Amino acid sequence: MTTNKTQCFLCKKHKFTYSCRGCSNEFCLDDLNKHRQDLTEEFNTIINNFDQFRQNLQQTKENPQNSSLFIQIDQWEKNSIDIIRQTAQQCRQTFLKENEEFLIDIEEKFNKLIREIKEIQEENEMNEMNLKDLKEKLREISKEFNDSSEIFLKQGSQTFIKRISVKSTRKSKLKKWNQNGSTICGGNGSGEELNQLSDPGGIFIDKHRNIFIADWRNHRIVRWKRNENQGTIVAGGNGKGNRLNQLNDPTDVIFDEQNNSIIVADQGNRRVMRRFLNTNQSEILIHNIDCCGLTMDKFGFVYVSDREKHEVRRWKMGEKGKGTLVAGGNGEGDQLNQFNVPTFVFVDDEQSIYVSDLWNHRVMKWRKDAQEGIVVAGGNGRGENLNQLDGPRGIIVDHEGRIYVADSDNHRIMRWSEGDEEGEIIVGGNGQGNESNQLSYPLGLSFDGEGNLYVVDNDNHRIQRFDLFHL
Repeated sequence: MTTNKTQCFLCKKHKFTYSCRGCSNEFCLDDLNKHRQDLTEEFNTIINNFDQFRQNLQQTKENPQNSSLFIQIDQWEKNSIDIIRQTAQQCRQTFLKENEEFLIDIEEKFNKLIREIKEIQEENEMNEMNLKDLKEKLREISKEFNDSSEIFLKQGSQTFIKRISVKSTRKSKLKKWNQNGSTICGGNGSGEELNQLSDPGGIFIDKHRNIFIADWRNHRIVRWKRNENQGTIVAGGNGKGNRLNQLNDPTDVIFDEQNNSIIVADQGNRRVMRRFLNTNQSEILIHNIDCCGLTMDKFGFVYVSDREKHEVRRWKMGEKGKGTLVAGGNGEGDQLNQFNVPTFVFVDDEQSIYVSDLWNHRVMKWRKDAQEGIVVAGGNGRGENLNQLDGPRGIIVDHEGRIYVADSDNHRIMRWSEGDEEGEIIVGGNGQGNESNQLSYPLGLSFDGEGNLYVVDNDNHRIQRFDLFHL
């Protein structure tokens, strides 16, 4: 619509102008055409966007499996199936072991009953009382044999994917130890004499019951032979230093029987050392690592915890470089793929790794090639309740998969079974002290071949042995 001369909205000149209904501005003829051209271009852009959206919508409808959420669901399914398969295999193995023990027990009772029957036949002493007794014993054995409550599946409390574990009510089979320990190394105050220790850390017991001790503050590794009243220095002991014949605050030690050598976490020097006992020669295996805990699996791989990087790595003997990351490595934290200062480590025959996660007050289990771990002890905050730990350190796992952990700041040794909501105290737990039934900041743990439990009683500068009860 033409009007009288007014100012054009674009060129600002006074001309005959035309009003745009959409924006209510006045334009001269030239600028009106430009304005309409701009509107047309904007409209075409909108049409193109609509077409692009329609195309994306159609592609999503036809191929929903390409969406990022669908891909996440697929990955979740794969991870869950892997966990289920691993757990199912572990449960099968546990069931077979428990079932074998159960059947052996039943068979022994049945054979005993058969012997009684033979004696009655041979002595020809059948009477009403004997027959009644035999019938009752057979009824009891049959009832026990047909009772399925001794071995059962325990389901976890998770609401979607439930973790299952095999449990047994046969508590009498659980091992117990004398609550009063005997001092077999040290116990003569903190010092550097051969009958003394100073803040000992990790230990290793070989098949001859020789005890290798990381004598931390004395910067040495000492070996105590069975029934000896003093140890022998087998590494370090030449003052604090970084020469090959010196150590600096060693935290852990393992004995490599095949090579007659010891492997030492030389933490203060940020290195892992090997010392050959027959030649007294030493070499550096791993450089630049804030090493704390050491262990070795049946294939000869060495596992080392790194407190600084919050991870555990594995090395093949003689391998150079950074090794292979097997647990953690995702920074400091409390998620299932993280640690907050990993200390002692243990590896089982399936190469599952157990790690004492110090400041998360829990023990984590990482199955071989897993991307995250599971909590197998503690994990309920710092505390002294049976479902809690306070600064866990040394850790060992027995052949039944039960986890033993030095609950250091609670001055006790705990036993947990995977899937249990709480553990049990097996020794200590009587307050901090130096009596035979007390501990003071226990660190390293080990069993000997007879099942006796050895505890590094750090603040008492001694090694305590708790003898296994033979029921």
